[in-house]
Amino acid sequence: MAVVTALLSAAAAQSGAKPALHDERGITSYVEFGGTSDSAGQAYELNSSVGYDFTQHFGFAVGAPIYFVRPSSTTGGTSVNGFGDPYLALHLKYPRPALNFSSALTGAAPFGDSKKGLSTGRATFDWTNHFDHAFSSLTPFAEVGIANTIADSRLFIRPYTTLGFNTHFKTGVSYDLWKFFSVGASGYDILPSGQQTVFSRVTFGQGNTGSVNHGRVFQNNQQTTGSASIAHDDGFSTWIDANPGRSLDLELGFARSLVYDLNSVAFNIGVNLGQLYHRGQK
Repeated sequence: MAVVTALLSAAAAQSGAKPALHDERGITSYVEFGGTSDSAGQAYELNSSVGYDFTQHFGFAVGAPIYFVRPSSTTGGTSVNGFGDPYLALHLKYPRPALNFSSALTGAAPFGDSKKGLSTGRATFDWTNHFDHAFSSLTPFAEVGIANTIADSRLFIRPYTTLGFNTHFKTGVSYDLWKFFSVGASGYDILPSGQQTVFSRVTFGQGNTGSVNHGRVFQNNQQTTGSASIAHDDGFSTWIDANPGRSLDLELGFARSLVYDLNSVAFNIGVNLGQLYHRGQK
C-alpha cells in the first residue's frame, strides 16, 4: 500500500510509485527505488506503475512493488526478496488557488507471501485525502485517511505490515529552498481500532523471546494478533528533495517512530517515465 502516499506527494512533499500527475491527459508511468535503514535492518523497494489520466482531474494507475529485506542479526530473520501485493489506484485532483485537494483510493490483491511480511494474505484498501496551500515558497499540507492496513511511506518502509482497520493523519510543511531543492517536515498519527494482526518482515517463526521492547511485536514473532495497541504508531519525519529535471525526483529523509523508539534514514530515486514519453511525443 505504499503507493498511496506517493500518489499524494505529487501535490505536496509518504512508498511507493507515484503517477505522473500533470495537466496532460493520456498514459502515465512512474518507477521508483527506495530504501530504509534502522535498527531492525534494511528494507528496499522497487515500485513501478503505469496508468492513464482520462481528464486533468481523474485517472488510475496499476503496479506492484518488489521488496528486498535485510534484517538485523538481532531479529532472528533472514534476507528476503519477493513481490508485494499488486494494486489498483484511482486518483482525483483539484488544484485551486485557495486550496489544492487530491484523493487516492487504492486496493491491493493478496499476491505476496504473508509469511515473509510481504502481504497480509487478505485484500487491502487505503483511502487518503490530501489538502495543501502555497504561501510563496512555503506549503503547509494535511492528510487524513482510512484503511485496513498501514501503508509504507516514502520515508519509512516498515519492518512489518498490518491487517486491521485504522484512521491515519499527517500534517506538515514543505519549503522551496533554491531552484530545484526543497525541505520539509511532518508529523503522523496512526489510530487503529478493533483486532489487528502484525506481519513481520524481519522475523520468521518465533524470533526474540521475552518482553516486547517498545511495543515492537514484529521483532518477537512473524505474526502477532491482538488489540489495537499493537499497531498504533505516531512520529515525525524530515526530508530534503531535489528535482533537477521534470522527470527525476531525488529524496533523502529521516523518520522517527515515537511509539517504537525507532529512528530510520531513507532515500528515494524516482523517474517519471510518463513525462518522458509525452515530451518525446512533442
